[in-house]
Amino acid sequence: MKCKILHESRGRLRIHVERKHMSLHQADILEYYLKNIDGVTDARVYDRTGDAVINFITDRTLIITALSRFSYEKNEMLVPEQTGRALNRQYQDKLTFTVLRRLAAKLFLPAPFYMTAAAVKSVRYIWRGVSSLIKGKIEVALLDATAITVSMLRGDYSTASSVMFLLKIGEILEEWTHKKSVDDLARTLSLNVDKVWLKKEEQEILVSIADISQGDEIIVRTGNLVPLDGKVVWGEATVNQASITGESLPVRKEIGSYAYAGTVVEEGECVICVDKISGSGKYDKIVRMIEESEKLKSATEDKASHLADRLVPYSLGGTILTYLLTGNITKAVSILMVDFSCALKLSMPLAVLSAMRESSFYNISVKGGKFLEAIAEADTIVFDKTGTLTYACPHVAKIVTFDGNKEQEVLRLAACLEEHYPHSIANAVVNEAKKRQLHHEERHSSVEYVVAHGISSIVNEKKVVIGSHHFVFEDEGCVIPEEDQEKFDHLPDEYSHLYLAVSGVLAAAICIEDPLRKEASAVISTLKKLGIHKAVMMTGDSERTAKVIAKEVGVDEYYSEVLPEDKASFIREEHKAGRKVIMIGDGVNDSPALSEADAGIAIADGAAIAREIADITVSADDLFALVNLKMLSDALMRRIHGNYRFIIIFNLMLIALGVSGILPPATSALLHNASTVALSLKSMTNLLSD
Repeated sequence: MKCKILHESRGRLRIHVERKHMSLHQADILEYYLKNIDGVTDARVYDRTGDAVINFITDRTLIITALSRFSYEKNEMLVPEQTGRALNRQYQDKLTFTVLRRLAAKLFLPAPFYMTAAAVKSVRYIWRGVSSLIKGKIEVALLDATAITVSMLRGDYSTASSVMFLLKIGEILEEWTHKKSVDDLARTLSLNVDKVWLKKEEQEILVSIADISQGDEIIVRTGNLVPLDGKVVWGEATVNQASITGESLPVRKEIGSYAYAGTVVEEGECVICVDKISGSGKYDKIVRMIEESEKLKSATEDKASHLADRLVPYSLGGTILTYLLTGNITKAVSILMVDFSCALKLSMPLAVLSAMRESSFYNISVKGGKFLEAIAEADTIVFDKTGTLTYACPHVAKIVTFDGNKEQEVLRLAACLEEHYPHSIANAVVNEAKKRQLHHEERHSSVEYVVAHGISSIVNEKKVVIGSHHFVFEDEGCVIPEEDQEKFDHLPDEYSHLYLAVSGVLAAAICIEDPLRKEASAVISTLKKLGIHKAVMMTGDSERTAKVIAKEVGVDEYYSEVLPEDKASFIREEHKAGRKVIMIGDGVNDSPALSEADAGIAIADGAAIAREIADITVSADDLFALVNLKMLSDALMRRIHGNYRFIIIFNLMLIALGVSGILPPATSALLHNASTVALSLKSMTNLLSD
């Protein structure tokens, strides 16, 4: 690609692409290509000017080389189904043309034509008011219609036109807010699957999703996303498809059932014959689901919206009463010019949208405004341990073998089973096998995964189990070889243990080092200062390990060797005690609790089902994202309540000044509309200072 460097400073380049015209799609391709270059921290492409701004922390030469190799055709696959660029352009143009038409009409349209245009435009607003009245509802539409009608009857076409102009701007901004919220949320929920298990004859092969063709058979197990649409040809599974259909309960899938991309297997496994490859329209399905839900609105936002309608009878009553008492139509009309609805209905959604947008700067993905409100109101926080308070990348520290088994063989066997399930402990075993260059080809029959316990399979006609102490020794009844009892009793206490048994006899104990996040203690301490009264840790790990971690991080309570249902039960009990609860987790076993909490937060690198069920997803890199989330949520609620107070006080002041004759109706309308625009612009600014 030919381009010219317009400006350069340390770690930043501004370039101009040498082409006559850049389409929106081409701008998206270039932007996603630039963002995928190693060392590029951010990139923005401006299609109107053909410019791009690149921020980087790598060698400048690498950026120049990458630019010279760029091709639109070769990089189209980098762009997701929707990017938001076209939507933003559509509404930017709408706003621009609306403002320009208003200026042109004011400056160049002769008075008779200006009056006629105002009368024609008023029909739509008057009809809305009449329709509201016919339905027996006294709502904002009726107040707007009355204000416009009275202004025109008094011959004040300029005021009537100003009111309609501001209403039009409000409608555009409100529609843009809603559609952008839905668009951002839908893209957040869209698939992020790179690899899938392909069934080829009797083998399972991990391949790129780009290599899958229609008719291929893929295997999906507990905790995994269904990556592509298709029909179940083998197995049974219960599938959570709330993100597609909105159904709250999981749906059973068996042979002949149809599975949708983006749904999550809660339990079981199945083989799916692919019907549609990537880009099968999950985005549109999600949009429909969101449109039908109230997920985006917080309770405070909803309350403000309804308050606008509830104030209408008082505004109309005040107008009539003022006229009856004073006989002055000008004073009476000044009340109609002050419409609470514009500011209430516009500034609140904009504040929420701004908070959701700002959260992405801190690697936080929020699925709706009401979850930010829940974070602000929460007084209890529950942490899972593994992958949450500890790093999401534990590693194998030691392997202790039993019953004469060899270390390399037990690790090979463990990795063969563990690679099928998305959990940080399983990843540690698989990575250790890779590090030792142990190839673990599929040599087992079907794998059964017991959530929060372990895995069971048949290898060479022998039953093999791997998992927790409870699963291996209590549920499966496996035994320790007598001659190895002393070795078992002296397993290192500082590690978590994963037990592998073959034919009912312990074969190995894999010692997992799961280091505590260095920031965990500071994060919990800071959250308490921000209003969290109770911090709890719940883990399936042993009492010994849990006690040490709990003391280090400073939680108020801890629970060890818990099952998924125990975490959910604890949250239900907290709700009965009148507490608002946040749950943070990353695994399949955290899903019931994430669903039960007022706000469920998943770690980005965790299991697919945890991310799907959670209301909020935070980066796995740094737990301080939780502090940013809490601060941002608190700031949002302060802004919403501040907006609410300002709107009520300022507009009541305008009404008082209008009724007393100090302000004419046109000035009241101007000040009211100006304050609405100013408040809306303020609501779109960042909540947290950099």
